[in-house]
Amino acid sequence: MNALLYLSTALIWGTTWIALKWELGSTPIPLSIAYRFLLASAVLFAILAIRKQLRRPRGEAARLVLAQGLALFCLNFLCFYHASHYLPSGLVAVVFSTATLWNALNARLFLKRRISAQVMWGGALGLAGIVTLFWPELAGHSADSGTLIGLGLSVLGTLCFSTGNLLSARLQALGLQPLETNAWAMLCGSLILVAGSLIAGLPFTIDTSARYLGALAYLALPGSVIGFTAYLMLVGRLGPERAAYCTVLFPVVALNVSVLFEGYHWTPLALVGLVLVLAGNVLVFRQPKRTAALPVGAKTV
Repeated sequence: MNALLYLSTALIWGTTWIALKWELGSTPIPLSIAYRFLLASAVLFAILAIRKQLRRPRGEAARLVLAQGLALFCLNFLCFYHASHYLPSGLVAVVFSTATLWNALNARLFLKRRISAQVMWGGALGLAGIVTLFWPELAGHSADSGTLIGLGLSVLGTLCFSTGNLLSARLQALGLQPLETNAWAMLCGSLILVAGSLIAGLPFTIDTSARYLGALAYLALPGSVIGFTAYLMLVGRLGPERAAYCTVLFPVVALNVSVLFEGYHWTPLALVGLVLVLAGNVLVFRQPKRTAALPVGAKTV
């Protein structure tokens, strides 16, 4: 099950980058995000109603769901959409890949979880692979004010994503499942975006082209309903630090999508980066070796 959830998340989220790019256009960014999560939450609420599992979170759970909606389904995406105006998509993906280490550090700070050397070395190896994959783009990008703004927004978006991970882990510890918390959190995030758009006086328009509507449907259904549910199930099963390794792998998927749609060409340096990412993946998920206990009085040879 863990392997299925992990691969599903990496493949789905790895293909959402091109859909995000196709959404940029005449529709204001906050509203594009709101449309996506309103549609996704409606589907999740329908599933919960059919399964007779629809219930409203109360008390601490309600506050955590609201915070998750703000962090994971509002601020996170606002930061990355706007960062894309300043930085190449590959550089944004590199910064987002640091979620692995942010989750491990935040889990240590707020959940008092021990950070294993295996997770840290695996995450570092994976990040080294991502940097290698995008090194030509990184080396060729000038460090102007726009770059610094984009980097700042990308780091802030990653921190919001990591915060949402920890909130989901807490909600699952309270006995709530990602399917139900995602439905309410997506609705909360969408309503915050709609309210902000009203205050800002943004025009409530929607691009009716087939490309935009197709991208919206893909981002709302596979990208949000399936992707976020699978990912947050991993957070509950593996912990936020290991689950976040998906964010290291999905830029590799995005590169292969770019081969089909954007004319990307693999290079020897990119292949070295891919090997590093996969090696880090193996290290993070490798079970530590256990030495069998010897009977009392037994001697080793």
